[in-house]
Amino acid sequence: MNYKKIDMGSYQFHIIQTTRFKSILMRICLRDKIKKEEITLRNFLTNFMTYSTATYPTKRDLVLKTQDLYAANISTKSYRAGNYNMISFYLSILNEKYTEKGMLEASIALLADVLFHPNFENDQTFEEAFRYLYQRTKMNIESIKEDPGLYASIRMFDEMKDDQPYTYHEHGYLEDLDQITKESLMAYYHKVMNESLVDIYLIGDIDEKEILSYMEKYMKFETFKRPKASQIITHEKKRSRPRIVKETVPSNQSKLSISCKIDELNEWERNYVLTLYNMILGNSSESKFFRIIREENSLAYFIYSSLNKMDHLMLIRAGISKENFDKTIELIKKLMKEMEKGNFKEEDVEIAKTNYITLMKEIEDNEMAIIETYLAKDLLNLGDIEERKEEIQKVTKQDIMKIAKKIKLDTIFLLEGGLEDEGN
Repeated sequence: MNYKKIDMGSYQFHIIQTTRFKSILMRICLRDKIKKEEITLRNFLTNFMTYSTATYPTKRDLVLKTQDLYAANISTKSYRAGNYNMISFYLSILNEKYTEKGMLEASIALLADVLFHPNFENDQTFEEAFRYLYQRTKMNIESIKEDPGLYASIRMFDEMKDDQPYTYHEHGYLEDLDQITKESLMAYYHKVMNESLVDIYLIGDIDEKEILSYMEKYMKFETFKRPKASQIITHEKKRSRPRIVKETVPSNQSKLSISCKIDELNEWERNYVLTLYNMILGNSSESKFFRIIREENSLAYFIYSSLNKMDHLMLIRAGISKENFDKTIELIKKLMKEMEKGNFKEEDVEIAKTNYITLMKEIEDNEMAIIETYLAKDLLNLGDIEERKEEIQKVTKQDIMKIAKKIKLDTIFLLEGGLEDEGN
């Protein structure tokens, strides 16, 4: 596998050469400083651009064109990463070695059509797309309450009472959805295409000279350069004791969602030490949370911890019976304190390292995961796969204990089931 980054003027082009896969995957990332009032509009625009184009004005037209290209797949995703919002466009195709000559160029041309020729001109098909996407977006926002785990997580962020991007609702807001018009959508499209920081990643068995000619021909971004603000969020305010909030819903099971703020870390601590801390505490079947809270004490149906590194947050989620709330919180606090004191074995550290290296090896068999690796290299200054394997081995038990002291409970939210629990 060979990686190369090329400055194309208005964007950075990342080429990952490999013969491991029969397909080619391209990911185009448009990065902008996140604004709460733009989230709904941005989500809507993202879906609108892949619904149809000026050339293929209906969804059916676009789908038929992808079928002509041996079932090429174009998809998109809008999400937050720290202080930025990311729009990613994906193109997945079979290498033309297994189809026919010209399919790579034709597929890139289609993706360029999606990017640069949205369906604003045909009034009838625009209105059809707009009505469909409006209803779909509205349904997505309204259906959040139907997913107790997701709803508990969103409410927990609300109750943190921080004016930080991680408290924004990524699905959007109904009041903002109602303000979207054709004119506002067009204006925002031009803003995104003219101001975004753009990175394009491509992985597969390709000829560099050939692919560069296609990029110059079709990917005609005209973004202006501007300084990058940091993607990393740090915390000026921390609670002396965690805030506890409960909300009752008609359910058998209660959902627990907890946020922990992390003091500012250096890159190596954030990228490697924090990862091992989380794996030992709550992110694997060998973790303290799983073994002690779930298996030994039967206090949770499930429990795990995860990291939002760009937000300097650790999140804990669990499904519990409401009568086990106090015991579960008490044990979570105890296990976190034990990490500070070093009440874990060197063997735990070695198991976590082994599991980490196994995950790195698995990445090598997944195109999307490989691209994510190089995106993380850009966003977090993480090393490539081999560098990560080397750096993780340098982490010591003392490093983990030091990190443990920088992690503090902030907000505890319980979505409390109002029906009788059936027990574990």
